[in-house]
Amino acid sequence: MTETITRPAPKAAVTLTATAEQRVADLMANAPDGAIGVKLSTPRRGCSGLAYSVDYVSEEQGFDEKIATPGGTFYIDGASVLYLVGSTMDWVEDDFTAGFVFTNPNAKGACGCGESFMV
Repeated sequence: MTETITRPAPKAAVTLTATAEQRVADLMANAPDGAIGVKLSTPRRGCSGLAYSVDYVSEEQGFDEKIATPGGTFYIDGASVLYLVGSTMDWVEDDFTAGFVFTNPNAKGACGCGESFMV
């Protein structure tokens, strides 16, 4: 007799706060035709090397992580997952600015303006 081992479902690389999920829903409600979700990636740019980029996506890529949220699908670029594991993504608005804010335990440093980070 073979014993079946049950493992918990894998945890998403990035945790979205309720306000970030709401922002994804707002973005998807106004998305351009053909958009299937919102995608987080970490392109190389800025003085520290990597930056966070959130954009509409029109097709799934094979290695992207896919997270279902109440307002739409959130993707994480497959090449960026290793830089983001354990991160939290929030949406913050105040009198002067609004944007996604990341708490990333993998970041070893950031530039002075906060636009880029290094691992």
